[in-house]
Amino acid sequence: MPDPITVLLADDHALVRKGVRGFLDTQPDILVVAEASTGAEAIRLASEHAPDVVLIDLLMPGMDGIEATRRILARSPRSRVIVLTSYHEDEHIFPAIRAGALSYLLKDVEPEELAAVVRKAAAGEAVLHPRIAARVVQELHGTRDTPLNPFHELSERELEVLRLLAAGRSNAEIAGSLSISEKTVKSHVGNILGKLHLADRTQAAVYAWREGLVRRE
Repeated sequence: MPDPITVLLADDHALVRKGVRGFLDTQPDILVVAEASTGAEAIRLASEHAPDVVLIDLLMPGMDGIEATRRILARSPRSRVIVLTSYHEDEHIFPAIRAGALSYLLKDVEPEELAAVVRKAAAGEAVLHPRIAARVVQELHGTRDTPLNPFHELSERELEVLRLLAAGRSNAEIAGSLSISEKTVKSHVGNILGKLHLADRTQAAVYAWREGLVRRE
């Protein structure tokens, strides 16, 4: 009999973890090896267990699931990441996929379907929720008539944040410059990445320089 598929659960809601684990534990070919309630904990446990599959939520305290996904795959490259979340907006979908998530499911998924997706992920097969798949296909088909224009896509405050980010400022420094909280800065950065379909701060900085939003003195 082949070894079971090992799974790491990462979600800050204990009830969600308990429900998902309760069902997966009934599957003879799937073994939940660890649970994490934060992104940082998920990274540590992924390094320790090198699970076949990581089931991860996107919004968790301290570090979001997108950054956690990127770091998990850096520590455990053979792991396959399945996003299991309630969010289906572009600012979550595209950064998650660019960070390396193989599959993207919404939390209304049926338990049997979730188990099937775990098996497919272990075999390297991607599965997207139909609503997510539709958005990805639209993007790939170039449904957008014109290229992204940061002055149209971003609010004035988001443009300010992007310029400061591109200048190498930390969230704390941006918060101080704009007299807003670090939490608000983090929210703006997430919105910027989502609206411009970028994966991380580095891509955002490169984008800002390329588009002429900041210039060297």
